[in-house]
Amino acid sequence: MHICPLYLFLKDLPMTRQTYFIADLHLSENRPDISAAFYQFLDTHIINKDVDALYILGDFFEVWVGDDYVTALSTEVAKHLKVVSDNGTPVYFLHGNRDFIMRDKYAKQAGMTLLPEQIVIDLYGTLTVILHGDEMCTQDIEYQKFRKKGRSWWWPRLMLAMPLWYRRKVAQNAREKSKQNQTGKALEILDVTEQAVLATFAKHQVKHMIHGHTHRPKVHHYEVDKQTLTRTVLGDWYTQGSYLVVTAQTQELVSEPFAQI
Repeated sequence: MHICPLYLFLKDLPMTRQTYFIADLHLSENRPDISAAFYQFLDTHIINKDVDALYILGDFFEVWVGDDYVTALSTEVAKHLKVVSDNGTPVYFLHGNRDFIMRDKYAKQAGMTLLPEQIVIDLYGTLTVILHGDEMCTQDIEYQKFRKKGRSWWWPRLMLAMPLWYRRKVAQNAREKSKQNQTGKALEILDVTEQAVLATFAKHQVKHMIHGHTHRPKVHHYEVDKQTLTRTVLGDWYTQGSYLVVTAQTQELVSEPFAQI
């Protein structure tokens, strides 16, 4: 079991401290309202607050073609996140299906620590597995084939060795193909399967899971062997800000209009 060392002491911290989780912001130049809401979220909830950590569970950017693709947006986002880490709140990033080739160069610029695809953290005394969640959408066979290739050892290296213009073109074609593939698919196919969810719980031997990807914010409960398992799904940021805030005593899944963040 892979346990994040930072959390080995969190259960002994004061009750007022808290940890935040976000996912699926899909930041892009075409949606300045989302990036503005994200900056406001950091100012309101994270910076100079009693926050133990901020976790970003993938699909932070709409598309990521390499750390060498520097834009005004990526620079500004890194600047804001660096303020968070410089003020003493660790920022952790877990790759999604949109930004799985983000590497250490940008993470260092943003003051983030990159995490493996699935990791167990001790969240105020509760062992919790966190992940992006796309690997649990096992009914979407075509997507899972792409995911297997994209997360292989060779494909990211091959892509990153290509010229930047070529990677941008590949990313654009991939997004168009993905939209076409999703058209007409039943929502159940695009969602996680219970079998995959329970297998993930069993693999990590935990009772709590947090993930994103499906854009369906909700807290789910499962009864297995007289134990209650809890799966918390983070929402996207297309029309509102969605985040999970956890303390030693509470867990609150919040969706707020951008103007109220």
